[in-house]
Amino acid sequence: MRKTASSAEPVSPARRRLLDTATRLFYAEGIHAVGIDRIIAEAGVAKATFYNHFPSKEDLVLAYIEEQDQIGRDAVAAFPRQPPRQMIAAILGRISAAAVGGGFRGCPFLNAAAEYTDPTNVVRQAIDARRVWYHDTLQQLLAADGDPTPAVTASLLVALSDGLLEIAYLDDPREVPALVDAALTRLLVRR
Repeated sequence: MRKTASSAEPVSPARRRLLDTATRLFYAEGIHAVGIDRIIAEAGVAKATFYNHFPSKEDLVLAYIEEQDQIGRDAVAAFPRQPPRQMIAAILGRISAAAVGGGFRGCPFLNAAAEYTDPTNVVRQAIDARRVWYHDTLQQLLAADGDPTPAVTASLLVALSDGLLEIAYLDDPREVPALVDAALTRLLVRR
């Protein structure tokens, strides 16, 4: 994965406007449906400014994916320390919160993966790295909770998460919190 500006480094206002505009448009309309010229116009920057910050649209897309990933990682890191089972519930609870929060159009990673199908593409690799982190985070929590097969249960929770994200977009998002609770009750068996 290419290095992007970390959250500790200052970001120029123009770069921030470009990334914010791209995030809004990519999420609402799809990545391939939105052109650079539109992003430049809506961000209110010159074309040279765009290319100064992002040598190509793919660099902008990568920055978008990596920023969305960092937001998720930071959210999980900010959860108060609690028993593993409650941490898992809190992590999956983020899906419920996103689904019922309004304006939900599916998972930005799943949406982007549908547009970037080549596993060797840097955007797809960033998506895959996010999925590995998510799986590993769940697996570590499951192991700490005493799950006899934490890797398998983590895979089931990732699949559950993917399904819940799609249900939240395609069906009634108000059903997601109850589905999260029911799934966790069934998957996280007491020992």
